[in-house]
Amino acid sequence: MEYTNLGRTGLSVSRLCLGTMNFGPKTTEPDSFAIMDRALDHGINFFDTANVYGWKLGEGVTENILGRWFAQGGGRREKVVLATKVYGKMQEWPNGQGLSARHIIAEANASLKRLQTDYIDLYQMHHISRTTPWEEIWQAMEVLVAQGKVLYVGSSNFAGWHIAAAQESARSRHFLGLVAEQCIYNLMARTVELEVLPAARHYGLGVIPWSPLHGGLLSGALAKLAAGSAARTGEGRAADDLEKHRVALEAFEKLAADLGATPSNLALSWLLAQPAVTAPIIGPRTMEQLDSTLGALELELSQETLDRLDELFPPVGNGGAGPEAWAW
Repeated sequence: MEYTNLGRTGLSVSRLCLGTMNFGPKTTEPDSFAIMDRALDHGINFFDTANVYGWKLGEGVTENILGRWFAQGGGRREKVVLATKVYGKMQEWPNGQGLSARHIIAEANASLKRLQTDYIDLYQMHHISRTTPWEEIWQAMEVLVAQGKVLYVGSSNFAGWHIAAAQESARSRHFLGLVAEQCIYNLMARTVELEVLPAARHYGLGVIPWSPLHGGLLSGALAKLAAGSAARTGEGRAADDLEKHRVALEAFEKLAADLGATPSNLALSWLLAQPAVTAPIIGPRTMEQLDSTLGALELELSQETLDRLDELFPPVGNGGAGPEAWAW
């Protein structure tokens, strides 16, 4: 396993992050335990979850599964860099969601209880709050950091200017502020290259891409459909996107085959080659899916291959950061 620092911090994290959103809804608790044990065996030390995962209001289903796994001991908690999130709706009452100081602190304590741990390594705001001032947010986070309940703070789904506003407010308080941004980023979703990635690099944030396979479309969707084994890409929005990008996906799957790689590993390897990226989030539902992702770390992409991927899945505008990407 390869490791890197999380943004500008001294914290070492694996180049792949284990996403746990499937634990509970799609993966049984025993299988989730086995996947987490195997992840540690592979050297994956970065685990991501959220208080809303499990999608049962207020229950924290997935966090509870992680908590029971940690409770088995064996150094599990000590080995893991644990990330969870706050923002989503956890109660029907008005203050049961968002980024008020009340909700941040209440949910941090609730997550700690469910996770059966004394501290959260990376506490991420799951979305921007358009009604809460940064002074209130940072005051709450500072309390949690001072209490040792939170070590680092991150964001998720922020715009570039949100990152800038957050960091300038934190700087005025002599607070570390954000150290990571979790955003949708893959070959088929490159909008963050315009402003989010430049902001993250400027302020020293690690980037943790979610949906690195674009809902399964970059995992060999066409071959799976032909074989009758596609679980997620045959209906709804995924089916529409598949038809829209069918020609590019056909060429992508052929390119992967020519390289002797799986489409999934080619997509992950492309992300790992992007300078702003710390660790793509992999969300295996099975042990086999977890094991298969390790090949992405061994796949070296030539400039010719990177150029070909840009041809198949062009960046926004002229490519790269704005304003050059759209202005000239």
